[in-house]
Amino acid sequence: MTALAALLKARIAASGPMTLAEYMADCLLHPRHGYYATRDPFGQAGDFTTAPEISQMFGELVGLCLAQAWLDQGAPAPFTLAELGPGRGTLMADALRATRAVPGFHAAARVVLVEASATLRQVQRATLKDHPVTWADSAEALPDAPLFLIANEFFDALPIRQFTRAGEGWAETVVGLAGDRLAFGKTAPAPLAALSHRLADTAEGDVVELCPAAPPTAQQIGARIAAHGGAALLIDYGDWRSRGDTFQALKDHRFTDPLAAPGAADLTAHVDFEALAQAAAPARASRMIEQGLWLRRLGIDARAERLARGLSGAALQSHLAAHRRLTEATEMGSLFKALAFYPSAFPPPPGFDA
Repeated sequence: MTALAALLKARIAASGPMTLAEYMADCLLHPRHGYYATRDPFGQAGDFTTAPEISQMFGELVGLCLAQAWLDQGAPAPFTLAELGPGRGTLMADALRATRAVPGFHAAARVVLVEASATLRQVQRATLKDHPVTWADSAEALPDAPLFLIANEFFDALPIRQFTRAGEGWAETVVGLAGDRLAFGKTAPAPLAALSHRLADTAEGDVVELCPAAPPTAQQIGARIAAHGGAALLIDYGDWRSRGDTFQALKDHRFTDPLAAPGAADLTAHVDFEALAQAAAPARASRMIEQGLWLRRLGIDARAERLARGLSGAALQSHLAAHRRLTEATEMGSLFKALAFYPSAFPPPPGFDA
């Protein structure tokens, strides 16, 4: 039993079951025993691998996409170049390397990383040691300035609440106790104003998930972009509208029981892109697009071919496998989606449709 499991059991015994959002928040961000507070979870030695760790091409194309959006908006200076949940800093490092030749881009950029984990901030500091970087605790703390922002696999880690349709009401999934072990349960069904609009497109027993922190974060980003200019690229797994039980845990690159070892596994849920798009107003939101198609529009096939010319043997096979993983429908290409925020006076960033 993990130390966090003992704390959670004691709290539930004293106060009753907790929501999934409360459980996820403690498991991921508890200051002493939380998942992100105690480890670097990325890569083969961790529990999961994100797109920037799979291939440099991902970060390069993301960086060039933002740089072109910056040029399309008249190259404002200075501007904030931000990333939410930047992991090891790999994506930002690749984006900065790819944009070195864009005239004025680096001179005008003020790099800000939004990161809650002190452990990961140390890793990011080492990765980006050649660039001036500052850190922020939340999107709300970003400067009031033109904002060009990346959020790759950020929103999936925000705590969710989960509800099951029961008649005209909703039963919420909670974490309680069954004897001496953590167990899922449900509250008594009740009407819920936040889900009244979902009565029209759901049936008895359907599951809908809400992420309370996601719309306010999207609103903060959208407000800055509408007021000062900029663009935001949001890439994550999910779909346009939440449906189904997507709460999951990953450990050692395998799915595991999310209640088995609190604080020792990554907890995520699929992203509701519709909720993000609606919250971005008055900034505009692009149409959601599959990651594979978006990367192909940005030129990943040509970039992969160019990089392949200097490779052979195992290195070449690894490179080709990385390209497939990022783009193919059977890999990340269809499961992962991309969405952009941008000012109404300008076109969407490259690869996106209005």
